[in-house]
Amino acid sequence: MDGDYPGLKDNAKAFIGEVEGRSAGNLRRYASTAVAQASKALRALGYYNPVVDWQVEEGDSEDTARLILDITPGEPVRIKKRTVDIRGAAAEDPKFTDNLPKHPAEGDILNHGEYTSLRNTLQTRARRRGYFDARFVTHTLEVDPEAREASITLVFESGERYRLGAVTFEDDHWFESRLLHQFVTFEPGTPYHADEIARLNNDLLGSGYFAGVDINAAPSSAEDGVIPVKIGLTRRERRSIAAGLGFSTDVGPRFRSTWREHWVNQMGHTRGAETELSGPRQNLSTWYELPLDPPMTDLIRLSAGYQREDIENVDSELLTFGQQWQHQLNNGWLQVLSVRWEGERFNIGDDEKGTSSLLLPGIGYSKLHADSPLDPSRGYRLQVNVSGSHRAALSKVDILHVNAVAKGLFTLGGKHRFLSRLQLGGVATNRFEDVPPSLRFFAGGDQSVRGYGYQTLSPENDNDVAVGGRYTLVGSAEYQYEFADRWRAAVFVDHGNAVNDVFDPLATGVGTGIRWISPLGPLRLDIAKGLNEAFGGEWRIHFSMGPEL
Repeated sequence: MDGDYPGLKDNAKAFIGEVEGRSAGNLRRYASTAVAQASKALRALGYYNPVVDWQVEEGDSEDTARLILDITPGEPVRIKKRTVDIRGAAAEDPKFTDNLPKHPAEGDILNHGEYTSLRNTLQTRARRRGYFDARFVTHTLEVDPEAREASITLVFESGERYRLGAVTFEDDHWFESRLLHQFVTFEPGTPYHADEIARLNNDLLGSGYFAGVDINAAPSSAEDGVIPVKIGLTRRERRSIAAGLGFSTDVGPRFRSTWREHWVNQMGHTRGAETELSGPRQNLSTWYELPLDPPMTDLIRLSAGYQREDIENVDSELLTFGQQWQHQLNNGWLQVLSVRWEGERFNIGDDEKGTSSLLLPGIGYSKLHADSPLDPSRGYRLQVNVSGSHRAALSKVDILHVNAVAKGLFTLGGKHRFLSRLQLGGVATNRFEDVPPSLRFFAGGDQSVRGYGYQTLSPENDNDVAVGGRYTLVGSAEYQYEFADRWRAAVFVDHGNAVNDVFDPLATGVGTGIRWISPLGPLRLDIAKGLNEAFGGEWRIHFSMGPEL
């Protein structure tokens, strides 16, 4: 085929099929079929008058003969006229009529696939948006091969849009009816949309209460255009236990286990306990949750926990009791109001020992936007937490603690990924020496400034022991290139520190790494060089796993 016609060549090969391994005689008998198939393939892409010649080239053996088609496509058929007329209620529905496929457009080379796609788009939108009586009054594609012109006429009658009716749950669902109806985000009479049904299905499954959800919202059951929604539910097993092993260069090998009771009572309360064991850190926590309205996002959580840490020269034991109220705002931000009591006993080197007792009310806001939960190609995470204590309210020291994190990710060309991270934090207090290590700032490690040890970046005392800082400033920029399916190479630079003065010098780390996108999430292996030897910078290997946002 002379000229640049990659689409035509590929389509012709697909229509003709596999011909390798045939004898010369067999190929000669097949030639007329191959010519017909090639002509059909070109016609599908608008070339109605091709000239197709063929010959069989003998090989050294019977099964090495080749069928050669010499194709001259000729001039293509172009779209002279395109008419798309939408009638009925959908004509006044902008979300139906807007952004229809632009092709095939007037002047385009005729492509039967694009014409079929345009037709299918109208039918698919009608089903998704509840126009179940929709039909084509006219759907014609008129082609004049001699004049090399084509005309498209689509007249689509949508009819009236169906509406969603009352939602009913099967009688043996066990849970309180009030709780189940809080999962329903639409009112009876809401115009039908398939996304409403899909969202309800996902929310019920995501609640953790059910092993199966069966929603019946068939148009055939509608009365006067109103579709009743009937839901059958299968409760999951009441309790579950999970355990896993992990590793990171920050804490080494670690074991994690979780026990969860997915439903305590008919009101949908849940409870659980989890433990994490590693060399430098051991913790045990338990919690009890009460769902609010809507239960997909809003809840009250009561918790208690014990944690012991021995990292570098900081040894601490922390006991906590707390309560959180989680509520999602209309703008998509998740708000968490909390109050917790912390009792901590700590040793920092051999010089600083103490205990603290703090009542810490707090407020936090977070927002996550990503196009995929496991391996997003673009998105961002914003989070800010503020908490504080006062000596007049069951606390040993006055504290105002602020921590903010921002992460961003975008992808160009499908293979070039750019990630950024920024953390800012500060603690204001009247006696910093009474602030426990859990509320001071440390930097360095896999999730902070690579090229430095875990939590080794901070102000030091007279004995060169890291004691934690009043502020933290950490930023990171990373570029990734996907060189194979699920494999990416990375280069990065990290810059930051934990300091007592925001104008104190910061540490820099640079490096390269590799990413494997496993079924459980990204695994990261980095080799980093800390550029500031005074801060303990050196060549270090970092390994971690988890989401990038």
